[in-house]
Amino acid sequence: MPQSPSAASRDEPLIRDRGDACPGALRLHAADDGFLARVRIPGGMLGGAAARLLADAADRLGDGHVDLTSRGNVQLRGLGESCGGELAELLARAGLLPAPAHERIRNIVSSPLAGLDRLGLPDVSPWVAELDVLLCASDAAAGLSGRFLFALDDGRGDVTSLAADVNLAADGDAERALLWAGDRAEAVLVSVQDAPRAALTAAEYFLDAVREAGTRAWRVAELPPEHALSGARLAERLADAGVFAVVAAPDPSAASSAGSARSAGTPEPGIVPGPDGTASLSVLAPLGRLTTAQWRRLAGLTDRVRLTPWRGIVVPGLPGRAAAPALAELAEAGLVTAPDSSWRSVTACTGKPGCAKALADVRADARAVMERARGPLPVHWSGCERRCGHPRGSAWVDLVATPAGYDLHVEGRAPRRGVPEHELAPALADARHADPVRHNLPDSVQK
Repeated sequence: MPQSPSAASRDEPLIRDRGDACPGALRLHAADDGFLARVRIPGGMLGGAAARLLADAADRLGDGHVDLTSRGNVQLRGLGESCGGELAELLARAGLLPAPAHERIRNIVSSPLAGLDRLGLPDVSPWVAELDVLLCASDAAAGLSGRFLFALDDGRGDVTSLAADVNLAADGDAERALLWAGDRAEAVLVSVQDAPRAALTAAEYFLDAVREAGTRAWRVAELPPEHALSGARLAERLADAGVFAVVAAPDPSAASSAGSARSAGTPEPGIVPGPDGTASLSVLAPLGRLTTAQWRRLAGLTDRVRLTPWRGIVVPGLPGRAAAPALAELAEAGLVTAPDSSWRSVTACTGKPGCAKALADVRADARAVMERARGPLPVHWSGCERRCGHPRGSAWVDLVATPAGYDLHVEGRAPRRGVPEHELAPALADARHADPVRHNLPDSVQK
């Protein structure tokens, strides 16, 4: 599998010939199907009124769809070149532009089931709102790139498996939180009351390291080794900010547990029983794309939703008896509501016609073969060698469009080049059944 550039260690300062062009709600990106807006939804937490205004924007200004990203954010596509002012007005009315100068850096993922299931883990959702307020109030934080990511984890290890830049995880006793930026071995312990402020301090530490290194790093992993962030130095900076912190002992199991965390904590499609007689619904949008009708139906169930970093949606707060009928309605609406769906672990980039670099309509090709290409390994369809939006880790099948057909990659096997259309379904099915033990997949995937 190709290594992400941000994952490689760097011996020299990273030099870029341009600034961060990551799209936002105010900085639109020109695509082949019109302009694209990326709206940050911290923690994926969205109220019904804001969700309906997003649907209005998609219908009035875009292509009538809402796309979910791998960071629990929303994208609107097919926007007109002159719609920026009207879009900004709609988003401001929805409360989604609290600080225009900071709107692209509000990248916060959090455990989607925090406080909703029966595991008894701490509810870290209040951290999301507090960190967002602190970010928007920090002049220094405005210097972060649109790619910088915060992960707030309730202890189940789901979002801390996403290679975020600043990770904050409940430590199990509801009194402490583990904080690290970059290397998990360089972690510190802080009180839960100080956790969001400590996360902001870690981000500001990164910005100082970037300036000291003379680099244009956008992510913590891009810092040169001699400027890597250390737990000891982070603890000192926290102390200077009035936050008591203790350097945590390195956890030798962290590296191995990170690979299994995703499936251990990712919400499976279906009903999630809650601790108080209520229930939540967990559904997936095929290829992360919803019609505004589907979106409005989700928003109208309880007037709130949580978007997941796995292009899913959690609807919290239903009475237990209402969960099954509501889930059936969502299945009829075309959403994935069962773990055995052929769309359970299938992702794709935009592809044609939306992306000028794409060599194939990957979404249409995926729809054409997925029922005949089921298997335990996840699969990602890429329209070109850039592999936009691909999963983390090595345990997935990689289909890359080329002028001669699709190249098929799976770790442990030689790539198969230029697979023709009539052979695509059986070749993909075979690849998805590659030995999962060799890929160190969690039990839930091996089954």
